[in-house]
Amino acid sequence: MTFAPVGIKCPDHAGVGAPRQSAQRTIRQAQRTFGGFTAPATVALVAINVLVYLVTVSQGSGVAQPGGRIFTDGALIGRAIHENGEWYRLVTAMFLHGSLLHLAFNMLALYWLGTVVEQALGTWRFILLYFVSGIAGSAGALVLSSQDALTVGASGAIYGILGALLVLEYRATGTFAGQALGLIVVNLAITFAIPNISVGGHLGGLAGGILATFALAHYRYARPRSLGPALVVLIALVSVVLAYVRVESYV
Repeated sequence: MTFAPVGIKCPDHAGVGAPRQSAQRTIRQAQRTFGGFTAPATVALVAINVLVYLVTVSQGSGVAQPGGRIFTDGALIGRAIHENGEWYRLVTAMFLHGSLLHLAFNMLALYWLGTVVEQALGTWRFILLYFVSGIAGSAGALVLSSQDALTVGASGAIYGILGALLVLEYRATGTFAGQALGLIVVNLAITFAIPNISVGGHLGGLAGGILATFALAHYRYARPRSLGPALVVLIALVSVVLAYVRVESYV
């Protein structure tokens, strides 16, 4: 996919009337593929999520009710973090899903949106974006949920990818009034309309993705080259601090 002046378009149509790419640029694009995949991190993340779900299904009560030790020890639960210091849950919860439908919707969105963003940012920047957005989503879930609420899913990271699309489309078109904003509005409407959805997780992931992508894209060619990634790590640290303040407020 390409961020064209009129929105996100497929390469066949985005290049109509545009100058032909140089041989050097074509070679650079080809070198960004791994094993035939133009978005290897996206494919790997989908595979990991599916594999973890299958394990939780085998340990739980079937496809409709995954469980087991991996699920209970990895889900995001504020009380467990407060009492046992299990901060790893901010990350592990991103790879757990409560049902087959939950997994299917998230993986479809991850593959569809992640492929576009990974090709635009590059694989390693995309991986950084994904995990920072997921951590920001976990922090948001803790801030807006009770200490006994159980939160799982890749939604925070996926909303971060939506935020990345918004920033990338703005940088290409000069306006926020594009397809990315439409996707965000629709998904936020669903978030607030359907019960038992982590509003904090989605809003936190979206904010983290917007900030992280701005840092990665704006400082991509800055000196030193590590400036953008360093700012993204800072966003993750701020998210953890917010989560810490919320957890420490528990009575």
